[in-house]
Amino acid sequence: MTVSPKATRRDWIGLAVIALPCLLYSMDLTVMNLAVPHLSAELKPTGAQLLWIVDIYGFMIAGSLITMGTLGDRIGRRRLLLMGAAAFGAASVLAAFSTSAEMLIATRALLGVAGATLAPSTLSLIRNMFLDAGERTVAIGVWITSYSVGGAIGPLVGGVLLEHFWWGSVFLVSVPVMVLLLVLGPMLLPEYRDPGAGRLDLLSAAQSLAAVLAVIYGLKRIAEGGLSWLAAGCIVAGLVIGMAFLRRQRTLASPLIDLALFRVPAFSAALAINTFCFFGAFGAFLFIAQYLQLVIGLSPLEAGLWSVPSALGFVVGSMLAPVMARRIRAGLAVTGGLALAFVGFGVLTQVGGASGLATLVAGSVIFSLGLAPVVTLGTDLIVGSAPPERAGAAAAISETSSEFGGALGIAVLGSVVTAVYRHAMEDSVLGGVPAAAAQAARSTLGGAVAVAAELPGASGAALLDTSRDAYAQAFQVTAGISAALVLGTAVLAAFMLRQAGAGPAAGSVH
Repeated sequence: MTVSPKATRRDWIGLAVIALPCLLYSMDLTVMNLAVPHLSAELKPTGAQLLWIVDIYGFMIAGSLITMGTLGDRIGRRRLLLMGAAAFGAASVLAAFSTSAEMLIATRALLGVAGATLAPSTLSLIRNMFLDAGERTVAIGVWITSYSVGGAIGPLVGGVLLEHFWWGSVFLVSVPVMVLLLVLGPMLLPEYRDPGAGRLDLLSAAQSLAAVLAVIYGLKRIAEGGLSWLAAGCIVAGLVIGMAFLRRQRTLASPLIDLALFRVPAFSAALAINTFCFFGAFGAFLFIAQYLQLVIGLSPLEAGLWSVPSALGFVVGSMLAPVMARRIRAGLAVTGGLALAFVGFGVLTQVGGASGLATLVAGSVIFSLGLAPVVTLGTDLIVGSAPPERAGAAAAISETSSEFGGALGIAVLGSVVTAVYRHAMEDSVLGGVPAAAAQAARSTLGGAVAVAAELPGASGAALLDTSRDAYAQAFQVTAGISAALVLGTAVLAAFMLRQAGAGPAAGSVH
């Protein structure tokens, strides 16, 4: 039996350096929403421009991940990370001082491309720095925790900055951190690349970008406005391009994605499980944030503070994953985490009305505690199934599946929320509400809250109660769907990962 070498002190310090850009990556996904009112007043974007300002960052990240992961395998993971950090810092400065909506859209797109270098580079570096399976699980737990912390503190940091400075200040937070990474990275992070890698196939890179962007854009359109010909056309076009991309990979001597990875049972199963987890988690976090503000009536800052317990639950669950992996098989630990998440989503089905704060927080903490070790161990299985020279591509596939799962969850569950809410409101009598205003109130909860604010006391209060009850019904339905999904995923994990252990993935591709 071969004993893998232990990580050095330099490796563990390097892990702390790796965590910094990951924290900022997730912060940038959250602070933008807070800055929208401030930048709208100054740059005066159109409605379409505002949507692109918010969305283009995530779109470009999702579309560029596969290319960046494979590029890191070819030119070196540390080199790509440092190049991405430099580009991210420069684009952040340009974004902060944008003088027009078009300039901000362009700089946000650059931020997305630069951000796409961070996740696969850092995760693949961890794969090479921590060869011992137990230590690698701990390192991946820290890696995932950095994203959780960034998502938790993003709204708080953004809120503080916007209280005292102009909207561009939310972008400048990343600059000193990226400078620190550029200084410490060459000293603490080793370089790794695939010595046998061929040239990057540009057509494959373009196909992967187009396929992912088209599908993600279509799902986003469904989440915002329901199913339409444009949304369906984008998704179909993306799938067609994706199939052409996969066919091309089979013919290349040095493909962008090694399809042999998908023949490893642990890799494919963990990939599917992570996708389903992000489906439920992204949808839940979105609707919980809306529930806190629009149903319970909290301010954005108060809602952010009440979201912290679930983020802490995710942090605790991520750090518990290595402990679980040392004591029980990875497959059993994943199944147990999913079972706990099922309980958490089950608690959320009991949330009702404006008095459900305690139930909401309890349910979100429970499902976060359950999903965190699942994501940690699943990511470990995905990356550990790939040989070290292909770790970048495996990491990119893992991150892309997370993006797809999250986008699909928001689109599908968002459509369910809209349908259930409108059905509940159609059966309600809205006394004293003008016809045009009633139509707006029956469309969305946000519309109902806006209409209620314009109505006299009794009528406004009645409309608020009715619309909030309707949204609570919709929330309960989506929580039930998420509960059923994680229960089915638990069955999948119990079956597909029954041979998965805590060591380097048996049967990995070499």
